[in-house]
Amino acid sequence: MAKAPHVVVTGAGRGIGAATVRLFKNEGYRVTLMARSRNQIETLADEIGAYAVRVDVGDPASVEAAFMAAGPVDVLVNNAGMVRTSRIMKTDVRVWEEHLKVNLTGSFLCALKVLPGMVSRGRGRIVNVASVAAIRGLPYLGAYCASKHGLIGLTRSLAVEVGDKGITVNALCPGYVDTTMTRDACEFIADRSQHTEEEARAFMAAQNKSGKMLTPEDVAKSIYWLATQEGEVPNGDHYLLEG
Repeated sequence: MAKAPHVVVTGAGRGIGAATVRLFKNEGYRVTLMARSRNQIETLADEIGAYAVRVDVGDPASVEAAFMAAGPVDVLVNNAGMVRTSRIMKTDVRVWEEHLKVNLTGSFLCALKVLPGMVSRGRGRIVNVASVAAIRGLPYLGAYCASKHGLIGLTRSLAVEVGDKGITVNALCPGYVDTTMTRDACEFIADRSQHTEEEARAFMAAQNKSGKMLTPEDVAKSIYWLATQEGEVPNGDHYLLEG
């Protein structure tokens, strides 16, 4: 009997990543959870019957070890990310570099580890979780926007290079999602303005077409669709999800 397809999700310990691994597992995939915090992913992996591997996506040696442990990958979901809110003129260069390391270089390093196997098998799916910040400029998020814009460029270039080998590489650009990262941003705005956290949250939700925050499950469903549709997803595209 053939093995079920193997999906690796980075940043899998909470939020979008956790919702994504639950969905793939429910659909019969073999699932490997990767994240910097081993405790988060081990607890979830034990709960759903999956495999947990610690990784720092910005560290080439850590990525090498993690994907050696994981084995061949059919679907890679590059979801690991970070955000620090500040005005661009007050953004420390170390914070800038951390955004690029995690949000952009991390996806690059992980893709490098799965692509040789995908090419040899003549099939594979890579979904890069970007953001609405990948296609718009947003205040207080200059470093985040730059890193996510770069992720769109990486997505397009990879798709051009491997699209004729049975591999698709696409990016999903969710609007504002109800996650810990978003709640932290609301807290930052409240601390540095005359607005409350509730007002900041309402403003963010209003930017989505539905006027409501997306849920991690909403995003997980779109990731699953991009990873599983045969011949219906143009390669190298980015997909805006605004609710």
